[in-house]
Amino acid sequence: MSIFSSNDKPAAERPVPPSKGTPAATSLSIVGAGMTIRGDLETDGVVKVEGTVEGLVKANFQVLVAKGGVVHGDIETTEAVVGGKVNGAIRAKERVEVQAGAYVEGDVTTRRIAVAEGGTLNGQIRMGDSAWGRDERSAEPKLVVRTPSANAPARPSPVPAARVSLPPRAAGSEPAQ
Repeated sequence: MSIFSSNDKPAAERPVPPSKGTPAATSLSIVGAGMTIRGDLETDGVVKVEGTVEGLVKANFQVLVAKGGVVHGDIETTEAVVGGKVNGAIRAKERVEVQAGAYVEGDVTTRRIAVAEGGTLNGQIRMGDSAWGRDERSAEPKLVVRTPSANAPARPSPVPAARVSLPPRAAGSEPAQ
């Protein structure tokens, strides 16, 4: 019997390799408080940022920016939960959550978003399945120009006309003539 043999342990004690259907959440990487990373960070599982990251943060499963955590760069993931500060774009395939007290300065592209009262989000938001209909390698949407054919009827503008709203008049006041 060898000291390093994995067959020494009963089957119940042996680690089970993750299967294809198992989420990569078992892999957790933590950038601890007081720690600074300058450069890109990439993992197949979850990244929790309690310190500072200056660069791209990419996780196939989830990025968590804890309260006090700071990211100066873009985030690419399936789900992003921000409790700290992010200066950069967030691209999350499924969901973005901006918690109370969190601050995001950058564009967000996701299918679903939740911004708690007290959370700050400054940037453009692109949501839904149509947000993912463009080329994934490009951060900019593709411009499609359509020229009307000579036989096509004129279509109304998709932008509604502005409506002027007047303040309500006080009861009993007559309009000036």
